[in-house]
Amino acid sequence: MCFNMHKASGRRRLKKKQFSTGISHDPQLKGIVTRLYCRQGYYLQMHPDGSLDGTKDDSSNSTLFNLIPVGLRVVAIQGVKTGLYIALNGEGFLYTSELFTPECKFKESVFENYYVIYSSMLYRQQESGRAWFLGLNKEGQVMKGNRVKKTKPAAHFLPKPLEVAMYREPSLHDIGETVPKAGVTPSKSTSASAIMNGGKPVNKSKTT
Repeated sequence: MCFNMHKASGRRRLKKKQFSTGISHDPQLKGIVTRLYCRQGYYLQMHPDGSLDGTKDDSSNSTLFNLIPVGLRVVAIQGVKTGLYIALNGEGFLYTSELFTPECKFKESVFENYYVIYSSMLYRQQESGRAWFLGLNKEGQVMKGNRVKKTKPAAHFLPKPLEVAMYREPSLHDIGETVPKAGVTPSKSTSASAIMNGGKPVNKSKTT
């Protein structure tokens, strides 16, 4: 993990656990179970149906996420209770996916004051090259990634680690691939974002 863990470990000793992310070999990736506190005043949460928003409740199990390192300063963000991955599609909408795809990869960068920003590894503004970010607005709703600016509180998250955990490397699937039913061959959708929620965004709010 690129996030500096020494501050959290100085306050309390983090427990170690092992979590499976879907393949058979032994866990080899060291990540964390954490809450993500947005500078807007909300904890990011994932509901049982996969929808995303913010909450003031710092004790809800829906605010627990696995931050799994899947590259150099690259993480997957997985809901602990749902097992779903946060993803960002080519239109800038956040959604949740049962499968780990390139749209589920986020670059993790430490910003000022130890806040962390999460940007899509796959998409950015074509003309300016500006990154697309995970963000919450002032009402605690998820924003379109292409409308979130890294200098604004909407994009600033403070991980609050609870446990150090060992993870198995997630199996990488193609964008648009669907979860097969028993005895059915996996298929690919014609829509790059139609993995979960019918390809619809979790929230269409554009408020900054």
